[in-house]
Amino acid sequence: MKPVALLSLLALLLVLPAHASTPPEDVPIYAVSLVGSPYRPGGISPETGLDCSGFVGHVFRKALGITLPRDSRAISQAARPLAQAELLPGDLVFFNTLNRAFSHVGIYLGESRFVHATSSRTNAVMVSSLNDRYWRTRFDGARRVAPPGERPPLAFPLE
Repeated sequence: MKPVALLSLLALLLVLPAHASTPPEDVPIYAVSLVGSPYRPGGISPETGLDCSGFVGHVFRKALGITLPRDSRAISQAARPLAQAELLPGDLVFFNTLNRAFSHVGIYLGESRFVHATSSRTNAVMVSSLNDRYWRTRFDGARRVAPPGERPPLAFPLE
């Protein structure tokens, strides 16, 4: 991603209005700062490498102090579903990349862009577009992580 585009994206994130129960702006800002960090299967550190769920977990832990489950499917179950039209910067986007639902996760940045750790093309953390044919055809849904103090949805309803 070009430095000018990256700076423009950061500026956009800083001027977005804050609403109750919206994802904090710290998440997308920190996530974008990790662009270029190496990809490593099972990785959880920007220094040694990150996989997609390790990247998302690292960002939420460092930016908000929230510990997320370790795999993308479990993260999808721990966050609140939302329609694609409801996406805000800091929300999570999920994809079917391994012929199974919720096998890849990234952090939404706004303007149909998301940041994620990928083994394809760059072997690093990168920004992609939801409008790219590859991602558009594999989109599995969006989720919002509950802020601290707010209860996430239950995976199995209580009777």
